[in-house]
Amino acid sequence: MIRIANGQGFWGDWLEAPVRLVEEGPIDYLVLDYLAEITMSILQKQKLDNPNLGYARDFPPLIGRLAPKLRERGIRVIANAGGVNPSACARAVLEAAPGLTVAVVHGDDVFGRIDEFLSKGYAMRDMDTGEPISTIRPRILSANAYIGAFPLAEALDKGADVVIAGRSTDTALTLAPMVHEFGWGPEDWNRLAAGTIAGHIIECGAQCSGGNCQIDWQSIPRMADIGYPIIEAEADGSFTVTKHERAGGRVNTDTVKEQLLYELGDPHNYITPDCIADFTSIELTDSGRDRVRVTGIRGGPRPPTLKLSISYANGWKAIGTLVYSWPQALEKARAADQIVRRRLEELGLRFDEIYTEFFGVNACHGPAAPPNPDPPEVQIRIGVRGQDRKAVDRFTRELIPLVLNGPPGATGFGEGRPPVREIVAYWSALIPREEIETSVEVIA
Repeated sequence: MIRIANGQGFWGDWLEAPVRLVEEGPIDYLVLDYLAEITMSILQKQKLDNPNLGYARDFPPLIGRLAPKLRERGIRVIANAGGVNPSACARAVLEAAPGLTVAVVHGDDVFGRIDEFLSKGYAMRDMDTGEPISTIRPRILSANAYIGAFPLAEALDKGADVVIAGRSTDTALTLAPMVHEFGWGPEDWNRLAAGTIAGHIIECGAQCSGGNCQIDWQSIPRMADIGYPIIEAEADGSFTVTKHERAGGRVNTDTVKEQLLYELGDPHNYITPDCIADFTSIELTDSGRDRVRVTGIRGGPRPPTLKLSISYANGWKAIGTLVYSWPQALEKARAADQIVRRRLEELGLRFDEIYTEFFGVNACHGPAAPPNPDPPEVQIRIGVRGQDRKAVDRFTRELIPLVLNGPPGATGFGEGRPPVREIVAYWSALIPREEIETSVEVIA
């Protein structure tokens, strides 16, 4: 049995979580999931500005802080913190924690290969719209293939204390130690599916151990000290979800079920680079305090293609807010919205979209929100997006004048004009598996 803990669900998650996982009880592996689709484009822009950036900069100082206990307890770390520049991330880790053996997994970054793929006849059509990638070719900012667990396991096989990847799948971070420790092969589909589902359960950190939980959330113990999840994995593919005993939070079948439904499409056909996982085969059992036993998982062969995560520039946006106070707060906010829209129309400005929300009324639930005709205050948030940056910039000058020339009682305008930001859109496509070749570089 091996213990695999996840201490980060996204870049920006609780900085103390991985430290507490290492300090508060036994674990064998610490995995850290930093990447989302939009994160890749942010990191690519950072790298374009500075070739030494493009990775999760929280990661190297974290490893430096943890290094003494990692060495003392033999804990190994697997993270996708490398983003679009895993080599630079590795150098920063070695500077922060000299003496550790670091391995870098290469091969996911295909930003420089898009034209090569096009020349081979791969249209790389958007998986949602069917459009060919040629329609956005000049605007592409990043392109990465989702890689699976086996390259990460290879890095562990080569003795790495810290494994740094770019765009691996979230689930691969947890599956890789199982492949390494138990010797699972690429056709051990049921076991690979079990490891994949284990990774899915803990990939969002404390979301499976009491965080963001809808069920009886008021009674969840010590949320300020919430424990992040640990998988106790066995060679046959069965596993237990738990947390450190000293930590707050809760692990039971309810919290695990909520996380299992996260980003789930066809439950019979959860596709990863390593296998197909059948979520309908999962059997959950509460097996003690803060312990959930998971068994019965079935899987199928890995797909012939890999998914590409591609980001591209898609215009500009700006979002501004004002707060209106009682009485008639909602009436004032709606009047302000109409004034702004009429002034934009009179200026002849055109946008792809103008969108307004009323916080405190229905911004979260829309038409399902309970009636609240006279709230004590309402925040109006108006946003525009479009291809013309000048038009978007002109919009930013239309909200703040309402403080004096619009409905009464406006506040919350301390930041003045809202900033104009570039829109980065997401494009997903498929590429034949054989086009993606990974390699492992060990840096002592």
